[in-house]
Amino acid sequence: MASPDQLAAQILNTKSLTSQRNVPISALTKTAIFRLLASDIKESLSKHRSCVLPVDVYDPTVQERHLQGSIPVQVLDIEDIGTSLWSQIEAIERVERGEAIRGREIVRTIAVDEDSETTGSNGTNNGAANSAATASGTGGYGPHRLILQDAAGTVVAGVEMQRIEGVTVDKLAIGSKLLLRNATVARGMVLLNPGCVTLLGGKIEGLDTPWRQGRKARLLEKTAGLESA
Repeated sequence: MASPDQLAAQILNTKSLTSQRNVPISALTKTAIFRLLASDIKESLSKHRSCVLPVDVYDPTVQERHLQGSIPVQVLDIEDIGTSLWSQIEAIERVERGEAIRGREIVRTIAVDEDSETTGSNGTNNGAANSAATASGTGGYGPHRLILQDAAGTVVAGVEMQRIEGVTVDKLAIGSKLLLRNATVARGMVLLNPGCVTLLGGKIEGLDTPWRQGRKARLLEKTAGLESA
């Protein structure tokens, strides 16, 4: 009669489960990072809540404070506060019509950059995505206002004080992860600049897709509110 250990070893070998031990560490690391960036940090970092925002970080009565160390956060919302609402709505409608702006001309997006018509690693057409980004008119002008959340669920707004590469409505997905390093908070607002922000990437598909689908409606609602005010 085989021992329990022998039976377990036989099952593992039979089902080829032991082959996982031969997976390179680099591959395992990349997989772990990918899953982390695609996760909700309130769940994936629930056991690492030592690096979180102060619970009253959004308090407007605090004139200024400095966050110590590195704090991972995820993006819940991004808004281009440097471009008028109607300009953003018109840009979205150009994308819907398949148009883009080149200089003073309006052209079909398929002709914006034919060289960029390449397929990405996720199987999507990067050329089409790049054309849409050009058409939307939100290619990084800003400044941008972000809603950020840490692993403990604390939510705070951040405003782009200096241009941060990659922070645009088109490029920064909802659920993207940022790393704040020794950032300054003034009147409950995190002051974002390249020196205190590192973009880690990622996306929470369940948040990003409905956010983009509903963006035009939200902008229209804001314009209606301004007109009635």
